[in-house]
Amino acid sequence: MSKADLDKKPFDVAQMFDAVGAKYDITNTVLSFGQDRIWRKRTRERLDLKPGEKVLDLAAGTAVSTEELSKSGAWCVACDFSRGMLAAGAARDVPKVAGDGMKLPFADNTFDAVTISYGLRNIHDFELGLREMARVTKPGGRLAVAEFSKPIIPVFGTVYKEYLTRLLPPIAKLVSSNPEAYVYLAESIRAWPDQEELAAAINRNGWEGAGWKNMTLGIVALHSATKPLH
Repeated sequence: MSKADLDKKPFDVAQMFDAVGAKYDITNTVLSFGQDRIWRKRTRERLDLKPGEKVLDLAAGTAVSTEELSKSGAWCVACDFSRGMLAAGAARDVPKVAGDGMKLPFADNTFDAVTISYGLRNIHDFELGLREMARVTKPGGRLAVAEFSKPIIPVFGTVYKEYLTRLLPPIAKLVSSNPEAYVYLAESIRAWPDQEELAAAINRNGWEGAGWKNMTLGIVALHSATKPLH
């Protein structure tokens, strides 16, 4: 397969995800060796949601993450710019809104918490996306960003890089409806900032106190922050 283009425009990324919606959930479970379920649960727990709170789940895809967040009793809305992905999750009984992460279709100070899982890399200007998430969050509200990151053990990092390069594309070819999307996934993971760099980006774009917890030896990092009160 050819090297993925990391400078994809929003329309191109939306079309790419439209094409993977039908098998997206099962593909993610296979490629993560079942870790995706654990990561979703830990994201919900980290936000410490309360019944009645309003939560935005951005880049929600098929809304499997939104369904997990809803277990808290909070009111959770799934937002994604891929209508195909939202349609693939039609059976999940949560509100769904098509929207662009760089121009969210919500009023200022709407949500008690906002989260994005494995989608920040796909926002064309992810720092603008962070500012938009801050805009729609109430002062003192919480942010959780679950995103692929840099393994913390060097030897494991080497093995993981080999997995992304050599094994993930052929596995995706077997189980995904659009294997090219997963070539892009692997390339974008390698090009993404590490844990400390992402925390710094979060802090300079409308949030404060950003920190992170590594999951699965740093394959995924769960960053969290709060919106300043003033």
